[in-house]
Amino acid sequence: MREVFELGEITIRLTRKSVKNVHLTVHPPKGRVTLVAPTSTRTEVARAYAISKLGWIRLQQQAMRDQARETARRYIERESHPLWGRNHLLTVIEADAKPAVKLDHRRITLSVRPGSDAAKRAEVMHDWHKRLLHVVVPDMVARWQPRLGVKVEGYFLQRMKTKWGSCNPAAGNIRLNTELVKKPKDLVEYVVVHEMLHLLVPTHSDRFVALLTRHWPHWQESRRELNDLPLATEEWTE
Repeated sequence: MREVFELGEITIRLTRKSVKNVHLTVHPPKGRVTLVAPTSTRTEVARAYAISKLGWIRLQQQAMRDQARETARRYIERESHPLWGRNHLLTVIEADAKPAVKLDHRRITLSVRPGSDAAKRAEVMHDWHKRLLHVVVPDMVARWQPRLGVKVEGYFLQRMKTKWGSCNPAAGNIRLNTELVKKPKDLVEYVVVHEMLHLLVPTHSDRFVALLTRHWPHWQESRRELNDLPLATEEWTE
């Protein structure tokens, strides 16, 4: 059951579920606010709770407005591109051959056919990013499965506009945002662990937070660092 109510300029989307506690979330990139409350919660009680958190909500929304965004990429010579948390210079080679990307120390070499536009170059880079993630993610999953006591039936990589990852507990799989290839590997691993824990606890309940704290004690620092890094330049939809 969903409702919407206004607190001044702030819109709150209220959802009632079978949870024990109230969960208030400000979602990137534009600061959309949701409130999940126990099924029996009256609207006026949920509203009063949101009012008590107005200062926190505004701080979170302001932080999102202030957050840096990546410079729009044109995929041209000597352009800077992030990879695993470090910037790399791009070299572009036009050749009548199958497009390819290779990494040499701090330089990325992009080989494309003559006349290829930025969209085609971006597509080639995205495919390469997925291959890089396919190298590191399986090891992370394999390392954490026995620790967490879960079995990941499969993982998927895709562009995601509002999340770093998601989980489908019923199917036993997780999804990861391909933008993670631009972040330090320890932050990628944090997202993997976070989503794997959702196989045990689907919601962000107190039990989930306790498990996350046990297995990734510095999760708040990791989350803050991940969300403080520049966002992609694309227009994110909610």
